[in-house]
Amino acid sequence: MAKIILTTDVANLGGPGDIVEVRDGYARNFLLPRGYAIVASKGAEKNVQTIRRAQEGRRIRDLDHAREIKAALEGLGTVELTAKAAEGSKKLFGSVTTADIANAIKAAGGPLLDKRVLETDGHIKTVGKHAVNARLHPDVQAAVRLEVKAGQ
Repeated sequence: MAKIILTTDVANLGGPGDIVEVRDGYARNFLLPRGYAIVASKGAEKNVQTIRRAQEGRRIRDLDHAREIKAALEGLGTVELTAKAAEGSKKLFGSVTTADIANAIKAAGGPLLDKRVLETDGHIKTVGKHAVNARLHPDVQAAVRLEVKAGQ
């Protein structure tokens, strides 16, 4: 088991400044390379309070900002996205990614979102209407209506 300090929110694990123990491979191959965590050492543990204080300051501001983004997303209505599909079929060639959805939201006049905040119910592989959830803040989630249309 590896002892690490989280630098960002990690689903089902903790928030910034939390000291957690995870399996060595998870820390070495996922959390550390992506910058989600740092190795816990005596020097790093002293910085935990600084990390938490900075995060708390941002979280209060981020909550208001997250609510503004939620209002902007819900004010967009249905976001349209064109994807390649077989002629006369509802099945797409490939699937729609969260990066594609983030680009479609921006193109529709919405805010620029990180693809990691968008959640779908599995892969989107068909033409039609789909629900997408945007996890903007631990306390704020926004629903985005997505309509995938067939195109070439």
